Parts: sequence; C-alpha cells; structure tokens
Amino acid sequence: MAVRRMSAMLLAAGTFAAASVFGFTGAASADTGAATPFAAQARQAGLTGTQSAQLQAQVDDYVADLGGKQVSANKILVPGGSMLVRAPGQKYAHDLAAGPAKGDIKPACNYGHLCGWADNGNSFDYYYCGYYQLPNLVGNGTWVNNQTSGTVARFYNQDGSERWNTGPAYGSGTANWTPVWYARPC
Repeated sequence: MAVRRMSAMLLAAGTFAAASVFGFTGAASADTGAATPFAAQARQAGLTGTQSAQLQAQVDDYVADLGGKQVSANKILVPGGSMLVRAPGQKYAHDLAAGPAKGDIKPACNYGHLCGWADNGNSFDYYYCGYYQLPNLVGNGTWVNNQTSGTVARFYNQDGSERWNTGPAYGSGTANWTPVWYARPC
C-alpha cells in the first residue's frame, strides 16, 4: 500500500512541477472554488476543520492515484464506478452529500454492481465491465457480487495474477483486501 501512496505523491509532485513550468495555474484556482461545497458537507457531518482537511488530503491522494473526479466530500467517481473514503467517526464510509448515516451499517450494493468494504473503512462500487485498480483497501472486509445472474468477478494481485474470484452472482463473502490491487467486475 505504501507503493500506492508513493506513486500518488510522485504523480502529484510531477503534476505540480508541470503546471509550474507550463503556466497552468487556472485549474488550481478552479479547484479551490469547487472545494467549498465539500467543506460545507464535512461541517454538516460534524467534522472539525482538521478532520475535514485530513479527509480532503486522503481524497486528493486517491484522485491522484486512481484518477477520477471528486463529487462529494468523500466520494470519488473513478473509471468503472465509484469509491468512498471513510470520514473520521464513520465505521463504514457513507457519502457525506447524502446526509447523516443511519447508524453503523454498510451501504447497500445495488443490482448490477460489485461492491467491497475494507477494515480501514474505504469501499468501492463498480458497475461497468473493465479492469480497475482498487482504492487503498487494508485489512479484512466483505464483498457483494450483485451483478446479473452468473457474472463472475475476479480480483488480482499487484503483479496482475488472479488472486480469487467471487463465483457466479449473486454472491457475498469476506476477504483479506490488503494484497488485492485490481478487480474485474465481469
């Protein structure tokens, strides 16, 4: 997982350096304005300024590492689906834009989706067929293959070798997410 973080930091540093050299400064000012609604969501969820800043730093790392676009204080649309970053005080990540969570329960995994939750609170939700890098999932957790009947999802090691598969949908189970780097929902 440290390799993922290092890659994200190097990518961010390279992007900043390129922006400085080529004079791309407009995006930075646009991002500052876009962060305001996210900060308001964090405040409404009861996060302190420090907690909000920590959450935003995590989201920024994931966007740099996985690509995608931040759409709420802790939700990122990534290629093929979305991911949620657990905010301080949450047992399971819930989209802060949707309002307060109703207790410490896992969000639902909608029909047609492949979802997973790790001990570190991060989660993923993929809908489209493809091969995707997973967010920083650490520890044990659960998965749900709620795709169309018979669809098999596969999970892969860092080197791209298959680690395990879910068997035909519908299925659910537990996993050690730490060594899992990639997923193929279909």
